[in-house]
Amino acid sequence: MKKQYDSFTFTASRNGTYKFCFSNEFSTFTHKTVYFDFQVGEDPPLFPSENRVTALTQMESACVSIHEALKSVIDYQTHFRLREAQGRSRAEDLNTRVAYWSIGEAIILLVVSIGQVFLLKSFFSDKRTTTTRVGS
Repeated sequence: MKKQYDSFTFTASRNGTYKFCFSNEFSTFTHKTVYFDFQVGEDPPLFPSENRVTALTQMESACVSIHEALKSVIDYQTHFRLREAQGRSRAEDLNTRVAYWSIGEAIILLVVSIGQVFLLKSFFSDKRTTTTRVGS
């Protein structure tokens, strides 16, 4: 709850279709984006003979530590990709709003300039008076 980034591990007890339900009760005015990363099953063993009773060699233990470090790098990359996607979404929304605002300002500027032209024309135009003759 109230987290920007979190990880949740769930082990399914049976095969089948599962559903997710989310709530937006803390902020109903803004919509949220949720990203999923599913990992089905366990990672295959790094070495096929990992179930052996002998100790790992120095090369094998270095490979295991590098593998664990790379998994954490993948997690960080996923986190930063999500942050980049959030920032991109915000920037695109802001770009759309600025575009609409500038179109509105351009229309208002056009209407005001046309209005000023007609107003100035009315100041400098001769007003013709019409005379009517009554009876001849």
